[in-house]
Amino acid sequence: MRAEDERFLKGEAQYVGDLELPELLHAAFVRSIYAHGRIAAIDADAARAIPGVHAVLTADDVDGLVEPFPMAIRGLEIVLAMHPVLASGRVRYVGEPVALVVADTAALAADAAEAVMVEIEELPAVVDPREAHFASALHDAAPDNILVRARIGDGDVDGAFAAAHTVVRARVVAPRLIAAPIEPRAVLASHDAATDVLTLWLSAQDQHRQLAGLTTVLRRPSERLRIVVPDVGGAFGSKGVPQAETVAVALAALQLGRPVKWVESRTESSLATYQGRGADVDLALALDADGRMLALRARYLGDLGAYLYSTTPVALQTGSMLLTGCYAIPAADVEIAGVCTNKVPTGPYRGAGRPEAALAIERLVDLAAAELGIDAIELRRRNVIRTDAFPYTTPLGFTYDSGDYEGALDAALALAGYDALRAEQERARADGRLAGVGVALYVERAGPGFETAAVHAGADGSVVVRTGSSPHGQGHETTFAQIAADALGVEPGAVEVRWGDSFEIPDGMGTFGSRSATVGGSAVLLACRELRGRLDAGEPLPLEAHSRFELAGPVFASGCYLATVEVDRETGEVEIGRVVAVDDCGRVLNPLLAEGQVAGGV
Repeated sequence: MRAEDERFLKGEAQYVGDLELPELLHAAFVRSIYAHGRIAAIDADAARAIPGVHAVLTADDVDGLVEPFPMAIRGLEIVLAMHPVLASGRVRYVGEPVALVVADTAALAADAAEAVMVEIEELPAVVDPREAHFASALHDAAPDNILVRARIGDGDVDGAFAAAHTVVRARVVAPRLIAAPIEPRAVLASHDAATDVLTLWLSAQDQHRQLAGLTTVLRRPSERLRIVVPDVGGAFGSKGVPQAETVAVALAALQLGRPVKWVESRTESSLATYQGRGADVDLALALDADGRMLALRARYLGDLGAYLYSTTPVALQTGSMLLTGCYAIPAADVEIAGVCTNKVPTGPYRGAGRPEAALAIERLVDLAAAELGIDAIELRRRNVIRTDAFPYTTPLGFTYDSGDYEGALDAALALAGYDALRAEQERARADGRLAGVGVALYVERAGPGFETAAVHAGADGSVVVRTGSSPHGQGHETTFAQIAADALGVEPGAVEVRWGDSFEIPDGMGTFGSRSATVGGSAVLLACRELRGRLDAGEPLPLEAHSRFELAGPVFASGCYLATVEVDRETGEVEIGRVVAVDDCGRVLNPLLAEGQVAGGV
């Protein structure tokens, strides 16, 4: 069972919003109500005059104190239109932070924010990414409003299309969405003047990427910047890298010499936390007369929003590289364009490119099956990468380490009772009902980068594991305790798992990309094996061992999902009947947690 649940269910968890410090002040943001406009004036005099208001910060107060957010992505041509801490000169999306108000209470700060008068001359907004190329430039450095571009692929695409028996085309859109974790973002900043250490308690996915970005933006070495991540109520990718509000709150604490806290409202989360998806893909697939896939051609358009954060291009890059999916397509040519629009920026969200790619290629496969008159399941069987072909390098640059795509397909069909479902569908359609059975394969990049771990065995029999991975709902405490207990021959309840403090765990990468068990868990295992070896060699307690684990490249999980649906002819309402999920995720460390992750995803 999950070891961490009791404190959450009893209300004993410690989120950033629960934390209090002496002389604590509270912050609220003034945000743009326009998608695009020129800032004519900001009048904060009335707000500053309110008793209990300690500061109102605008771009003029912060721009000389910070560096731009760093870009973490390589391999693409990128215009570094990074998000400002506070809007300067122009606003480019509804919800963009324009000013920060600091007051004695959160309510007073919110009231005072209403008193800040912002005069904006509204400008035309770019909403449709397909029209952005023809609109006026949102950034001088990107006259065509393209912030990210690349072209990837290999093989004779032109020759394959010229020789093809059939070519199918489609436009597939994966619309933007909001992450909406149960706990919105939160920051508590406190500066110790005696040591010149700035401590930031953050609702974040990990301390490492926050530390790496904030040392740059705040011009502060890591030994004078401490990041602490306490309990976190969800993230789904939206709390991965530093964002503008964190920097503004930190600067306020430095300027005022008192702790400052900001807890995002649900409305703010919907307005300003970076969003996910936003892919618009045109694809064409060439096939021979037997239904063998010969080549893929695509233009992958990403709606990136008004600015870039450090990992904004991730979904665009990963999604385009996964467009061939589970199929042995020998040639591909993909043009990548990340477009600037007057919307909140995007960033990694649950799979970050993998769902978009799966949606695109699987839709195309279904269209090809209909065009060729071949059963959609049979067309997939003819084209999936065979188990003896791994490691398999795709024409888009990924090397899949392993997989059994046909096995996943067979398992899903058996689990669902596929033949019976099709017979039921035929009967429903004979009665005039719109019933459907959908099947989709996917392949997922996982486990990038390195991770660290340490394990301490005390003379009293206690075991403490410190990990660079950081939980926000996944059950890491349970998983890592299991790994350590198994390796050391103790009960899982005897293992304490610690995380989230850059002073205690200074090196690592964090939690994203389905990497915690694979990479973080492997680091824990290596540290425990070293400790066990030293104990077997007779070294006395207490003992501590450290490890660093890194894969040669990402690993690739995969699976097959099946759904039955019915559409009401009169209303268009979609009723989901059954969903069958088959995930080939490697060794399952905890079946309860694995099933919970799948159920949550569905």
